[in-house]
Amino acid sequence: MQEKQIELKLRDAVKSKGGLALKFVSPGTAGVPDRIVLIPDGRLYFVELKAPGKRLSPKQVKMAAVLERLGHKVRVIDSTRQVKEFMDELYPA
Repeated sequence: MQEKQIELKLRDAVKSKGGLALKFVSPGTAGVPDRIVLIPDGRLYFVELKAPGKRLSPKQVKMAAVLERLGHKVRVIDSTRQVKEFMDELYPA
């Protein structure tokens, strides 16, 4: 499965629960995650989408660490199974 397909599954899953999965682009800043996920109860997550088995680049690792140091949650998702696990984390049964 391609990264784009995983990204669309995430976007659609978040939207189906009333949230937003906004595309994140920050010109001039390397390594920012692909999506900012906003959940109705005020939670915010930064999500990096990868093709199955692909790893974060060094710049992505560094940016994830910066965001986490600032108190934000960062997730890396590389499969539809992980999309489901992330949604289960956001919306426990």
